[in-house]
Amino acid sequence: MIDKKKLILLLAIPLTFSVLVILAVFFYLKSDFESRKIPVVITENERRIYSPPLPEKMDFCGEEIPLQDFDVKERIDREFLVNTFWHSATLLYLKRANRWFPIIEPILKQNSIPDDFKYMAVAESGLINSVSPETATGFWQLMEASAKKYGLEVNKEVDERYNVEKSTQAACDYLKEAHAKFESWTLSAASYNMGLDGIENQFVRQRTKNYFNMMLNEETYRFIARIVTLKEIFRNPQKYGFYFSKSDLYPQIDTYEILVNYPILDLADFARQHGINYKILKIFNPWLRDNFLKNKFRKSYTIKIPKESELDITLD
Repeated sequence: MIDKKKLILLLAIPLTFSVLVILAVFFYLKSDFESRKIPVVITENERRIYSPPLPEKMDFCGEEIPLQDFDVKERIDREFLVNTFWHSATLLYLKRANRWFPIIEPILKQNSIPDDFKYMAVAESGLINSVSPETATGFWQLMEASAKKYGLEVNKEVDERYNVEKSTQAACDYLKEAHAKFESWTLSAASYNMGLDGIENQFVRQRTKNYFNMMLNEETYRFIARIVTLKEIFRNPQKYGFYFSKSDLYPQIDTYEILVNYPILDLADFARQHGINYKILKIFNPWLRDNFLKNKFRKSYTIKIPKESELDITLD
């Protein structure tokens, strides 16, 4: 009969040997894996987060920003931090501006509105046809009542707040009215955000007509600071860490115009008749809000069609 102690010993030896082999292989592989890792070296400079440098002087439409006021300076500093380190958003603004500023700038100039107001469009919408929770719409974030007041058509079929040229003109009409009232472009811009009556009520409430001395709601309080900060970053992008080549910017796309004073029953068919698809038609004419244009009153509308050489378009 086999001794139990000898049997246990005989079984233990191979088991122990197997465990030792497994452990040896594990530690060998672990060591080999770690030796293959690419070392990550972070330099001291890469670990640092720098505060963006503030300009010594800033202005909005020639009106000086009082940076000696600690509160104003801190408002500006906040916007530099937000717009410098929110890289993706600001870089998108810079790319879009290459396409849209050449359309906005001449309209501002024709209306004797300072060029700085193009940065207000960036602050309002990021240069896209956005819709706010309060239903302010388009590049210039116009409410329906304001849009209609300044001559834009707004209904289920046509919404000219989505038309960059027409909405820019409407914004200019507002700003001219505001400047005639306040004699200050800064107050005019603030009122664009808060309303003419809203700003005027604060004159009485706070006993001042100086925007920078007013305590306002959060959005209006930050509004001018954000505009002038975007202006500074746009003018000196590399100073704030934004590097790009011309090919990175969104290009301007040439179009031709078709005058339409008749109903269009199907915009997809209309698009195909002009060598484009429905998507492209809507991209270039976002003010067309449905897939038809009933045009009961035979109004004249201008529809933009990109030139064939500009886009590689498939119809199917």
